[in-house]
Order: sequence, then C-alpha cells, then structure tokens
Amino acid sequence: MKGIVLTTSIACVLTFTAPISTISAESINDLNKEINELEQKKSSISGKESNVEQDKQKTQTKLKKNRQEQNKIDSEIQEIDTKLSDTKAKIETKTEEINTTKQKIEKNEKEIKQLKKEIKDLKERIKKRDKLLQERLRTIQQTGGNVQYMEVLMGAQSFGDFVDRASAVNTIMDQDKAIMEKQEEEKKELEEKKKEVEAKKKELEKEKKNLESQKAEFESLKQTLDSQREKKDKLMNELEKKEDKLEKHKMSLEEEQEILRQQQEAMQKEIQRAKEAKQAEEDKQKQLAAQREKERQQANKSSDSNDSSSNSSSNSSSNSSNSSSSNTITAPPAANSKGFIRPADGPVTSGFGPRWGTTHPGIDIGRGGSSTIRAAADGTVIRSEYSSSYGNVVYMTHYMGGTSYTTVYAHMSSRSVSTGQTVKAGQPLGVMGSTGYSTGVHLHFELHVGPWNGAKSNAVNPAKYVNF
Repeated sequence: MKGIVLTTSIACVLTFTAPISTISAESINDLNKEINELEQKKSSISGKESNVEQDKQKTQTKLKKNRQEQNKIDSEIQEIDTKLSDTKAKIETKTEEINTTKQKIEKNEKEIKQLKKEIKDLKERIKKRDKLLQERLRTIQQTGGNVQYMEVLMGAQSFGDFVDRASAVNTIMDQDKAIMEKQEEEKKELEEKKKEVEAKKKELEKEKKNLESQKAEFESLKQTLDSQREKKDKLMNELEKKEDKLEKHKMSLEEEQEILRQQQEAMQKEIQRAKEAKQAEEDKQKQLAAQREKERQQANKSSDSNDSSSNSSSNSSSNSSNSSSSNTITAPPAANSKGFIRPADGPVTSGFGPRWGTTHPGIDIGRGGSSTIRAAADGTVIRSEYSSSYGNVVYMTHYMGGTSYTTVYAHMSSRSVSTGQTVKAGQPLGVMGSTGYSTGVHLHFELHVGPWNGAKSNAVNPAKYVNF
C-alpha cells in the first residue's frame, strides 16, 4: 500500500509539473528569439549608421572640393575685376583724351573759320591791289612804261623841282614795287596758312580716330570681361547653391546619424530589458525547481504515513504545483504588444502619398485648439527636439511582434517628453501646433517600418496600421 501511495504521489507531482516546464521553456525560447531579433535589428542599425557615416564623409569631400572651386572662381573674379577696373580707367582716360581732341578740333575749326574770314579779307585786298596793278599796267602800256617817268623829270622847271619830281617818281616806283611784293607775300602767307590749318585738321581728325579706335578696343575688352564676370558669377552662384544643398544634405545625414545612434541606444535598452526578463524567468524556474524538489522530498517522507496523510500530502503538492503552474501561465504579456492607436483626434486633412509634386511621407491630422498628441504605441523616445522643418518634433521607436517601428510626431506647439524616455501607448507627447514648415495647426504623423532615415525610404501608410 505504501508503494502504491509513493508511486501515486510522484505521478501527481510529475503530472502537475510537466506543463510548467513546457511553458517555462517556451517563455525562455521566446525571450531568446526576441533578444536575437533585437540584436539583428541593432546590427542592422549599426550597418546603416556606418553607411550614413560613409555618405557623410563623401559629402564632406564634395563640400571641400566645392569650396576649393569657389576659392578658384573667386580668385578669377578678383582678377577679372582688376582688369575691369583697369580697363574702365583706360576708357575714362581715352574718353577724356577724345574730349580734349574734340575741343582742339573745335578750336581748330574756329581758327579755320577765322582764317577763312582773313582769307576773304585778304582776297578783297588782293583783288583791290590786282585792280590797282592792272590800272598801273594799262597806264604803263599806254605811256610806254618808264618814258612817262622821264617826261616827268624832264619837265622840271628848276633843280629843286627836279629833285622833288625825282623823289615823287621814286616813291611811286617804290609803292608799285611794295604793292607787288605785298601781293606775293600775302598770297604765299595765305597758301601757308591754308596748308597749316588743313594739316592740323587732318592731324586732329587722325588723332581723334585713333583715340576712338583705342576706346572701341577697350570697350570691346570691357564687354569681354563683363561677359567673363557674368559667367563666373553664374558659376559661383551655382557652386554656392550646390554648397547649400550639400550642407543641408550633411545636416540631414548628421540628423539621421544622431537618430540612428539614439535608435541603437533604445534598441540596446530593449535588449537589456529582454535579457533581464529572461534572467527573471530563469530565476523563477530555479525557484520552481527547488520548490518541486522540496515537494518531492516531502512526498518521499510521507510514503510511510497512512493513506489519509499520503493523500493530504499529495493534494498539498498538487495544489502547490497547480498554483505554480497558474502563476507561470498568467505571466504578463511582452511589452509593445498592443498595436498602434490613433495619435490625435481630428480629421485627416492630407493623406500619405503623392502631393504637390513630391511624396508626402505621412498623414496630417488637423484640429483647432490645443489638441493633445499621444504616443501611438509603447516605446522609447529616441529624439525630442526643435527642427527647422518639423518644428517641435518627437521620434519614437517601438518593437512589436519581432518588428521594429519608428513613429514621428511633428509641428507640435510644445513637447512634454524627452530623449531616452520610456513611454506607454496613449501617453501625452505634446500639444498640436504649427511650428516649422507648417501652413496651419495640425499633426504630421509618420510611421516607418524599421529605423527612420533622411530619405524616408522606410515610410509606410499609417492608415494601414492605425484606424483613422
């Protein structure tokens, strides 16, 4: 009878402890699986972080090259500016010289005008002298030339009269000679003045033409330099735009790098949590094993007792085992198993997908007043900051069903959580607003399968995960 009781007692213990071992093994296996998946996710994030760092280095190299090109173009622009300044100075000098030459030409033209007047007067005088000379010649021809002078001398009444007549004749002859000489002199002077003025005019016209030619060359050079400067300015503008784009890309990479780092930290916390849960489960199993061993020993001791005692002991062990089994089965579910909830009240004002020629990587929920923004699921805040584009924004990472997710809550008027904080689903994150690049009070909500990245390649339609 005692043997039967002992066998029955051991059988009861084994019957009640078998499910406990199975359930415990399943829990530990699940935790091991979760830890492995988290380690893989962490490794994946680390790989992405490495890729981002490489992209960042390439961008930095491009920025360096861009700045070197800018320095080169800037030096060329300065050289062109120096040439332009020199050319403008030469153009101004030539313009002044041309103006001076024009003034000389104007003065020369006045001289020519005056000379023409003098020539006209001289021509009148020559004309009068020609007339006088012609009359004298006619008289000489009519009287036989010098015979008339002889008659004048011979007709003297006295010696004194002869002297007077001779003096008069000499005077007349001298006058005739003077008239002839003056006539020739003035004619010669007139010709010389004409030649001088014409030569001076030619010289000035030539000088003016030469100066205008030089000025035209400088103006042509200035046009060439202006064209070069315009091209260099355009190239510099393109380089500056490229630099700005590269700087923004670099900032985006740095931001993505920081988010990946924070995601890695959050993932490490999840791994630590899973390891602690595993350790707690293992400790619990050790306690249960010790308890079962104790019960087994008690069962052995009670084998010599009567049937009533054996049954009582057996029932006690069974109850204890059932209690332990019940405790194991009703262990709380793993974190992040509730799924996603609506992050804010209000209508969806803009959906996921193409919008304004680009892709809208999330959905917009609009509502007036100070609507509360809530966490869409249990998770960790990997970033809480103010961004120039997103305004007040919160990034969260979640781990559910072996998959990691990232949610983004943007344009809030204020934030009530900080980086690294663990948050429960429905917990307030901030207040709806219109900060950053925003056209009105709303929540811009993004959901990414895996980590967030600048290209937003992991973004999915939140409407497939959340009931809006």
